[in-house]
Amino acid sequence: MSKQHRTPLFTRLKEHAAKNPRQFHIPGHKKGKGMDPEFRSFMGDHALSIDLINIEPLDDLHHPHGVIREAQELAAEAFGADHTFFSVQGTSGAIMTMVMSVIGPGEKIIIPRNVHKSVLSAVILAGGHPVFVHPVMDETLGIAHGVTRREVERVLRLHPDAKAVLLINPTYYGVAGRLQEIVECVHRWDIPVLVDEAHGVHTHFHDRLPSSAMQAGADMAATSMHKLGGSLTQSSVLNLLGPRVHPQRVQSIISMLTTTSTSYLLLASLDTARRYLATRGREMLERTLDLAEHARREINKIPGLYCIGREMIGSEAAYDMDETKLIIRLNGLGITGYDAEKWLRETQGLEVELSDLYNILCLVTPGDDRESIRALIGAFRDLSDQFYTPQQRRSDPARIPEIPYLAISPRDAFYADTETVPFRESAGFIMAEFIMIYPPGIPVLLPGERITQENIDYILEHLEAGLPVQGTEDPNIRMVQVIKERK
Repeated sequence: MSKQHRTPLFTRLKEHAAKNPRQFHIPGHKKGKGMDPEFRSFMGDHALSIDLINIEPLDDLHHPHGVIREAQELAAEAFGADHTFFSVQGTSGAIMTMVMSVIGPGEKIIIPRNVHKSVLSAVILAGGHPVFVHPVMDETLGIAHGVTRREVERVLRLHPDAKAVLLINPTYYGVAGRLQEIVECVHRWDIPVLVDEAHGVHTHFHDRLPSSAMQAGADMAATSMHKLGGSLTQSSVLNLLGPRVHPQRVQSIISMLTTTSTSYLLLASLDTARRYLATRGREMLERTLDLAEHARREINKIPGLYCIGREMIGSEAAYDMDETKLIIRLNGLGITGYDAEKWLRETQGLEVELSDLYNILCLVTPGDDRESIRALIGAFRDLSDQFYTPQQRRSDPARIPEIPYLAISPRDAFYADTETVPFRESAGFIMAEFIMIYPPGIPVLLPGERITQENIDYILEHLEAGLPVQGTEDPNIRMVQVIKERK
């Protein structure tokens, strides 16, 4: 039997619970006996019996030397990495660890402008300086794709002192660029490539999916097991390959960013999700891809809807796609993606992954079956029946805002003296906080960028459409914090 069938941490937790030791340590609920009865009944005693802490038999995530170390080594083997680190701080924590492992105060890191907030948070904490590489924008869908090797190489020539390059593979919408080509290009400068692989844990386990970061030879990848890999929410892994980043440095940083009260429920779910992917991943994903293909084909028969397929790919920035992601364009219905999301929730009891002004994104995973896909297709038929009329078709290009000018480093902006101004009147000021649409959590404005009227109009359009814009101290974004500039 393959080693990948083993679950050293989960097995040890079950063995420990079976011994039923008397607990005189935290957590104080002591297997659920000391907590609210309704919650205990709902959660179940099995789960609560392994909600434990880092007592000696169970190892310690901050100094793994026993069953956690074994579980991490099995994960590294499954992902083709030299080392794997478990994260209970989500993929955000893993991303921050990657960035802070390779840059220090004043050092440069090359990143796409459409990175997740966690990348920029890490740059601020490290005192680094981001150098932005521009992703290719899709004016039909209104979304960002990947970056090109040519653009990365251009920026590297301008900034040969950069300490690392960070890439997104695949994007939230499932689009992947020529990752291996870019990795090989960056390695000619002998600097590490970091990959935000939050939406690509499954890509390593089926050849009909884009290449994974480890397959492409990247140095590090923050890989979200909980999003599409079957573990519990907030659990993730950080994979390390090659000699450019020292594993002890990574262990030191991830320990700094991780709670000392690590959840063994999350850790056990990582151990078992790895087993499931490694031993049954290809089989599960084959079925998942077939279900997604069926859904795409049926949705494309519905008036007013179009589910994007492989016709989207063919460029450097959109070289491949994850076909389990259903990007559904709504330009024939005359409503926004957010309107459709609300309608599906309120009338069909159906929740989508995200919506924007133009699209809805739905995920097909190993948790789906023919019945759930039938329900999805039926809900979209009802949506079309409700809103479609032939004259509603919109073919105008999606609106994409200009990328703001970074006037000062995000760290300097974050710690600068600030003042509050009305957002509608903030053009020309330097932003001191984030504004992002979540999901996906990509900042439209970040600390240090100079606000333009186009940025203001774009954000107001999303607010007026009801989309979840957040990040500022004022939850309604009527007022924003800007740098207090000397008169």
